[in-house]
Amino acid sequence: MKKIRRIIKKLSNPRVRRRLKIGLSILVGAILFAVILKVVYDVGSFDAQSLKNAKNAEQPVAHTVLTLESAQVIVTNALKEDASSPKTIVDEIVNNNNNNLVPIIVENNKVKKVAWIINMRLFFIGDLLNDQGLNLTEGIERQRNDAFAR
Repeated sequence: MKKIRRIIKKLSNPRVRRRLKIGLSILVGAILFAVILKVVYDVGSFDAQSLKNAKNAEQPVAHTVLTLESAQVIVTNALKEDASSPKTIVDEIVNNNNNNLVPIIVENNKVKKVAWIINMRLFFIGDLLNDQGLNLTEGIERQRNDAFAR
């Protein structure tokens, strides 16, 4: 009880009260400044992202046609080969009806394989299965071999 009375007596001193008010005012001001700064940053960040999304939505979708040169660039970049003298060469674009999934024939060390370019970016060599489980790579190879056999 005596300790509480002593603290109350010290706090009743006008100098101590004034210093406490100043200290608490500065602390509250710093907290408010930090909260306002955080809110302004979040709102600005949200507006910037919304503007970026809106600009992307307004841009027309470019329907680019895959050529041998552009396919070679995609293959060279995917395999991280030297662009001036690539080891893997694009021989043929099999069918270019669907720009989202384009089968191509690549040659490396006189071995030809079917490769796939998806959405003009992703490139891979290997078997691709459709939703019914049919191997599209084998189908392309058979179609190509039948065309050359005639």
